[in-house]
Amino acid sequence: MASPKDLAQRFPEDFLFGVATAAYQIEGAADEDGRGRSIWDAFSKMPGRVFEGHSGDMACDHYHRWESDLDLIRDLGVGAYRFSIAWPRILPDGRGKVNEKGLDFYDRLIDGLVGRGLKVYPTLYHWDLPLTLAGYGGWTARDTAEAFADYTEIVVRRLGDRMDALATINEPWCICHLSHLYGIHAPGEQNRAAFAVAVHTLNRAHGLSVQAARAVKPDLPMGIVLNAYSIYPATDTPEDRLAAQRAFQFHNGIYFGPLFEGAYPQEVLEDLGAAMDIRAGDLETIRQPLDWWGLNYYTPWRVREEADLDADYPQAAAVPPKGDVPVTDIGWEVDATGLSDLLKDLHGRYTLPDCYITENGACYNDEPVNGVIKDQRRIDYLDGHFGAVADARDAGVPVKGYFLWSLMDNFEWAEGYRMRFGIVHVNYETQVRTLKASAHWYMDLLAAR
Repeated sequence: MASPKDLAQRFPEDFLFGVATAAYQIEGAADEDGRGRSIWDAFSKMPGRVFEGHSGDMACDHYHRWESDLDLIRDLGVGAYRFSIAWPRILPDGRGKVNEKGLDFYDRLIDGLVGRGLKVYPTLYHWDLPLTLAGYGGWTARDTAEAFADYTEIVVRRLGDRMDALATINEPWCICHLSHLYGIHAPGEQNRAAFAVAVHTLNRAHGLSVQAARAVKPDLPMGIVLNAYSIYPATDTPEDRLAAQRAFQFHNGIYFGPLFEGAYPQEVLEDLGAAMDIRAGDLETIRQPLDWWGLNYYTPWRVREEADLDADYPQAAAVPPKGDVPVTDIGWEVDATGLSDLLKDLHGRYTLPDCYITENGACYNDEPVNGVIKDQRRIDYLDGHFGAVADARDAGVPVKGYFLWSLMDNFEWAEGYRMRFGIVHVNYETQVRTLKASAHWYMDLLAAR
């Protein structure tokens, strides 16, 4: 394990370090100041969907505590904050009448960041689709992409003058695969046809959003955040190697192909194309030139050939970690080489712009002991993954920054509040924030620069 000083020296002076959060996971104030309901407000109230019926109604109460939270971010010594804007705060029904109080909140938040010398890196969509739009089909309805473009225009016109960069969408894989095919996240569908059309609608929404943002502010750096997977064959057999290739296209290529090459992988089209409703001009809309892209990485996948799978196109099954393989408290394998391998692989396969690590972190549920949270396992995880980013940079991958996930413990979607990713501990009863050992380690790294 490198010292924070030695690790810091592997990054250039202009490398951007930050922290990241998302609106539904931290804001709370679900019924305040005109905010509309989102699919996660509904999903979290459905029995059995979220651990112990937890919801984001209160979350970390960031809506009321944003000033002290921004002070905390500033005091860490980072240079930037990545957060998301809640679509239902701006447009309670997804389109139509604008809620000025919602825009006012983000006005104050962004002014607070600028006033503290922090760069502003918002994301327009981090899963909180307005519930009214879900009633019309959500991401399975083609015109949701147009609604997203309208929302983009409203946000950029009001807030874009103080943004350093803007992401359209966070993690299309989770929005489509996890939410429409596997049924784990809102809206909880398990439908291949719905999944297929949602993929294409979401890709179109990204392209239309980029166009809408640039129509208002042409010089705003635009990007998208993708949770690509480093996929390895479980064994060196030809069958498992082919399974890994199929899985790569189904989980990664289905987004990277249209976004950066203007085409879906042929295997995807053969299996899902008929349900995707691809129309003339769609792929040109999707393939907008981008200024940057973001990678969210937590764990690798190892897959084996599975001839009996009917529900999953790749006919590849993920192999769970075995033996002495280190795992986090959420059960995800720890392997930092997966991050450097993935960065090199993606930048070798596709012509990509500059990259930011927009999320990386680990779930360890350490609680305070005498007021101190010694989360050494998280420090070890971060040390390894910072090293992997530096390795990728040394190999020529243009990684320009890193946003640690997460600033603070928060609502972890279907896992509720039982899984903690933060470098700041949150007592959900009192809302007291306590810096963990990992936060002090990050501060030491930043100070060493």
